[in-house]
Amino acid sequence: MSTITITASDVNKLRQQTGAGMMDCRAALQETNGDFEAAIDFLRKKGQKVAAKRSDRDAKEGVVIAKTSADNTYGIVMNLTSETDFVAKNEDFINLALSFSDTAVNNNVKTLDELKATEMGGVTIADKILETVAKIGEKIDITSFERLESESVVAYNHAGYRVAVLVSLNKPSTEANQSAGKDVAMQIAAMNPVAVDPAAVPAETIAREKDIIMDQMKADPKMEGKPEEMISKIADGKINAYFKENTLLAQPFVKDGSKTVTEFLKSVEADLTVKAFSRLKIG
Repeated sequence: MSTITITASDVNKLRQQTGAGMMDCRAALQETNGDFEAAIDFLRKKGQKVAAKRSDRDAKEGVVIAKTSADNTYGIVMNLTSETDFVAKNEDFINLALSFSDTAVNNNVKTLDELKATEMGGVTIADKILETVAKIGEKIDITSFERLESESVVAYNHAGYRVAVLVSLNKPSTEANQSAGKDVAMQIAAMNPVAVDPAAVPAETIAREKDIIMDQMKADPKMEGKPEEMISKIADGKINAYFKENTLLAQPFVKDGSKTVTEFLKSVEADLTVKAFSRLKIG
């Protein structure tokens, strides 16, 4: 029995995150005592087809910006959040976010705290944020900031600054590599892979997914009486296939489905590959 009150707002939030039905969401929250992450796993274990929740960095409103240095050897991706869509679409708000990203790149900022302490026009960015809050009467803040450094880094901003992607490549910047990197960044924006390749998937993510798959299998009447070891081996096969399909380099290239992303990159330059990426999305 749940020891906390599950509100209609809680149920709706879980429904928006997963796409599951209202009653199923309420039951999941009651079963997990209001723990949203556990409720998502509960729904999946019960066989619900819930939306993949791959990023807890997504902000409700605001903009996300990706930008690289002039020599393309490092870049940043950040989001400036707002309370409403009205502010997020305001030209002054967008220009403010762009000026913050310019300041971050021009000063080779490494962390969010460093960015907020950096001066812009005689005042720190932290103070500039407070000034803007006082002016517009709505809370805004920089809540995510990441930096990538490599032989070559590519930035991609989707229309409206709702999705931003940063990609690091293992070869020095050339016109061809930058073009290829942008194509891959657009793929990341559209497909939201969980990692560069299966080896880069965090161990805790693998363990969590395997636990869900095994619970689903144990609930299948066809698996009744099957030994635990057999179920575990089958689950390993299923999860390996899942991560192969949902990791960047193994995915079919969106512009030419006859090639994987790995094969596309090698067609541009031998041994060209992605070392890391960062993706931020609003909503």
